[in-house]
Amino acid sequence: MNSVAAKRKNLQGLLFPHGIPSLWCPPLTHYDEGRRIDLRRMEAHLAWMAPYVKGYLIPGSTGDGWELDDAETDTVIRFALERVRRQGGSLLLGALRKRTAEVAALIDGCLDLLRRLTGENEPVAAMRAAGVCGFAVCPPAGEGLDQGAIGASLEYLLEMGLPLALYQLPQVTGNEIGPDTFARLVARYHNLILFKDSSGGDRIALSGIDKGGVFLVRGAEGDYARWLRGGGGVYDGFLLSTANSFPGGLQEVIAAVREGRAGDAARVSAALSAVVAEVFALVAGLPCGNAFTNANKAMEVFMAFGPRGADGEGPMLHGGVRIPAAVMAAVGESLRRHGLMPERGYLG
Repeated sequence: MNSVAAKRKNLQGLLFPHGIPSLWCPPLTHYDEGRRIDLRRMEAHLAWMAPYVKGYLIPGSTGDGWELDDAETDTVIRFALERVRRQGGSLLLGALRKRTAEVAALIDGCLDLLRRLTGENEPVAAMRAAGVCGFAVCPPAGEGLDQGAIGASLEYLLEMGLPLALYQLPQVTGNEIGPDTFARLVARYHNLILFKDSSGGDRIALSGIDKGGVFLVRGAEGDYARWLRGGGGVYDGFLLSTANSFPGGLQEVIAAVREGRAGDAARVSAALSAVVAEVFALVAGLPCGNAFTNANKAMEVFMAFGPRGADGEGPMLHGGVRIPAAVMAAVGESLRRHGLMPERGYLG
């Protein structure tokens, strides 16, 4: 093992003393009638997921990380830090901004907060004391950016010396980190500890480059069983929006793959994949939000309230509109048809 990979392994062991979780979730940000962030609702949701999900990205794209203003971002980050302090788990803080300077400023602001909360001045010590395992960053936004510009931006962030997770999200950034660019970063920076790919193209995971021990998680939805190591796949785990709605089912897929129960893994994966595809299509015409957020907002209501989730309009989106009642009824029907409607939700 080369020195960079060995340092990465040591850093991962320091940040994840119980191992890196195989199932991560970017939790939804819930809003009340006044469009204020509803922390009580978020707390109940995370408590329901807790038996299955041990890693969180807050705020992620599914949690409106690209849409939240600075005050809202501060609110959800403080909430996440308090919850990790009380209940444990691994926490990635999402630094989701479209310009490199804005990403760096958000990280610096988070570090100041962590220092104040923990009394630790050294950045990684403050992160560890607060239960934070790293920051998730994307390339800068821009369809015309070449690999030189993308690489330079990510190098700038990695030079900050903090544990980082790189996030492939062309749906927002308009570009992708190429395999060769990724390989150069892996070979140089041991603080690159995790890579999430939501592109659906899986170019880096499927390439023959040396990943150097970087933990690979898939963020694209569907066909879950085929993507995991142990079942012939190329990913170490998942960081999925649908963990908001199906944490138990996704954990069941992971366990079945690990235990060699290919039939069980395929069966659960097929049911989840079918309903997810249908619901993503149902929310495609909504005027605001992204598909990951909107689909899970619609499905998670049924996890919370059972069949009553179809009673009237759906949950509030960050843009100030509710998911229409007709969409909610169709989502409920999809869940019932695939055997995924709970008899009673976790909120009764």
